[in-house]
Amino acid sequence: MVRSLAQWTKTLSFPSRLSPNRNSKDCSNLNTNTSLLPPPTPPRNKTTNCATSRSSSSTVSTASAASTNSNNNNTNGNNKMPITELEQIIYPGPDPKQAIMGSLVFCIHHKQGCAWSDELRKLKGHLNVCKYDATQCPNKCGAQIPRIMMTDHLQYTCTMRRTKCEFCQSEFSGAGLEEHNGTCGQEPIYCEAKCGQRVLRGRMTVHKSKDCAKRLRRCLHCNREFSADTLALHVNQCPRVTIVCPQRCDIGPIPRADMDAHLRDECKSLAVACTFKEAGCRFKGPRQLLESHLEANAAAHLSLMVALSARQGQQIQMLKSAVSKLSINYTGTLLWKITDWSVKMSEAKGKDGLELVSPPFYTSQYGYKLQASMFLNGNGPGESTHVSVYIKVLPGEYDALLKWPFSHSITFTLFEQGCQTGQGGVAESFVPDPTWENFQRPSNEPDQLGFGFPRFISHEMLHRRPFIKDDTVFLRVKVDPSKIVAV
Repeated sequence: MVRSLAQWTKTLSFPSRLSPNRNSKDCSNLNTNTSLLPPPTPPRNKTTNCATSRSSSSTVSTASAASTNSNNNNTNGNNKMPITELEQIIYPGPDPKQAIMGSLVFCIHHKQGCAWSDELRKLKGHLNVCKYDATQCPNKCGAQIPRIMMTDHLQYTCTMRRTKCEFCQSEFSGAGLEEHNGTCGQEPIYCEAKCGQRVLRGRMTVHKSKDCAKRLRRCLHCNREFSADTLALHVNQCPRVTIVCPQRCDIGPIPRADMDAHLRDECKSLAVACTFKEAGCRFKGPRQLLESHLEANAAAHLSLMVALSARQGQQIQMLKSAVSKLSINYTGTLLWKITDWSVKMSEAKGKDGLELVSPPFYTSQYGYKLQASMFLNGNGPGESTHVSVYIKVLPGEYDALLKWPFSHSITFTLFEQGCQTGQGGVAESFVPDPTWENFQRPSNEPDQLGFGFPRFISHEMLHRRPFIKDDTVFLRVKVDPSKIVAV
């Protein structure tokens, strides 16, 4: 590539040790608006670059002094220094161009990695062989490519190169190959339906219509579309596929969705069970014989239903017993909530000896079974004036394993409701006497009264203090096993 001197010098890079210092005071005086006389030309001796640099520096200093004197004498001068004079100051000698061409420079591609440096006059010859210098592509594609990249350009990126398609082996130019890529019919590509197979692009249409496992196919029975690889599975379950009755009856093929209804209502070959199967009838035969079986065995079916009813009654009782056990209190403390107090009190006053009994409770999971009772209008000495409370021992499941007589202390507490200062109430307790018959092991018909306090609380105190609220009373019966009478 041929360049002019102006093109070379635009990108020249001088070594810092030989380049003029443009920021120095000596150089700043070169642009002053005064006339400058050139200094005497020194003799042209071959010296090293360092000597030339020192001579140039001293010359510039002399020129600076002369310029200063000229400024003092001609303060109003506006004439600029001629170029020839400036060349003589920087490069003293009869031939300034020869001095310039002898300057040490770097290659214009030194930033790209070229390490060449020599005299300026040798730069042109170096650029003719520099591997970083750009030259025109020999294929005349119009690209300017550095020599170091020319081989790759000619092989891969040149639009005028001649190359072959790796699939169809057809020859193209570089630009033609780029247009051909992506359209070559011999290039293997993955199926667009994502079946996983690689097919030549030219056969993709045939593959998608005939061979692809993901192509859509329509079921001949229900007219729905499925992929080809799932159609066989659908046919085995399709509700509209006709199948033969498993009982080999006279009716022809039946749609799979209607088979259950056919076997339940129509199939004459199916062996059906008697409608009293749950009651115990073991008849099983063809459908046409079922009606005659029911007419001939009506009495037997009635007996089976009676027996079934009895068994179900026993099961119901067992379930009730299990539910009641789940609700039994095994903590040894009963909190008895008595609602509708006013109605029950009126009923107790109108009927002598009316007794309310609590749900039974146990002192522990395998302990004594107890039950509290209450006479709202009193009993015995407290009749018509007090509320009477009693406790009685009931027959329990584990009485044979317990120690008798019953000897735990019993405490009755009637709670006040809504007290601001804390929960108050009335409490009475007693420790059973081992000689009392009420606390011996109970028989199947225990004492109906039990033992307690006939004057537990008076009717007057019951209404004077807040024991009744929302027509409800709370009575707690607590068994303390730590207080046992020594026998």
